[in-house]
Amino acid sequence: MDDEKVISKYFRNLASNNPSSLKLNDDVFFDKKKRLVISTDTYNEKIHFKNTKKPDLIVKKIIRSSISDLICKGVKPKYIFLSASINNKLSNHSNLLLITKSLKEELKKYKLLLSGGDTTYSSTTSFTVTVIGFSSKIIKRNNSKVGDVIFVTGNLGDAYAGLKILNKNIKSSKNLKNYFIKKYFVPDIAYKMYKYIPLFASSSIDISDGLVLDLERMLNNQNLGYILSIKDIPISKNLNKLIKLKNFQKEKFVSNGDDYQVLFTSPLKKVEQIKKLSKRINIKITQIGSITNKPNQILNSDGKNYIKSIKNKGYLHKFK
Repeated sequence: MDDEKVISKYFRNLASNNPSSLKLNDDVFFDKKKRLVISTDTYNEKIHFKNTKKPDLIVKKIIRSSISDLICKGVKPKYIFLSASINNKLSNHSNLLLITKSLKEELKKYKLLLSGGDTTYSSTTSFTVTVIGFSSKIIKRNNSKVGDVIFVTGNLGDAYAGLKILNKNIKSSKNLKNYFIKKYFVPDIAYKMYKYIPLFASSSIDISDGLVLDLERMLNNQNLGYILSIKDIPISKNLNKLIKLKNFQKEKFVSNGDDYQVLFTSPLKKVEQIKKLSKRINIKITQIGSITNKPNQILNSDGKNYIKSIKNKGYLHKFK
């Protein structure tokens, strides 16, 4: 049983009398009357990060991935609460200085206020981050329409390449290795998009677990499908170089999670507006597909043939 099924089977009914919970089917809690938007995420050693050898980079990863939940809803993150369960090794003076320095940098970069949390001892490290923002409107899931265009910000796949390198599944040059590992720990989130998502998005989600998996989450509970073009999915020059050098398939890299880009749908009439915005604010926003009322279709990287399904839809947390 995966995490989605656990929520659906055991917890969703418990939140049925709380409309602000959004039926536990979105990234956030949203109380419209109080203009209150909250998200919470937990990050575990060996699942969300390989080990604790780079505590400063882990902090950057968890802060950026956490605030992306609000960014994709069109909400500016303001307050964060950070709880940590750590062991004696991670809590030594040098590591705590690294963590403090990194946290200070992230708070300054994204104009966040550290507002509380908790610290406990544990043999296995984990972090929980709660983010709070304020808005009278959010862009929810499940609001796409037939004919809407699918867009994504930034590039996909760099973080997965970094993970494969860290796990010694891929060998590369020193420059490529350093680039991909950095992207795994320090994602380039589209922070400024919180200002613009409400202007044109019909539905929105951040890509945390994988492009296809999160796209299907964004459309769940709707009788809709999608056409997705692998050829159009944006990747970095370095990932394109790695794919060509190693003769890899692009589709194996673009839906594996840890991207934290904004995935959204928008009415066709707003496509030109979005393209102009992309140039103006210097954030890559790429059209990668469309919403249909037919079964899901994925056009593979040759741009000509459809495949029934992509093997790597994304990462699911599975329980026995």
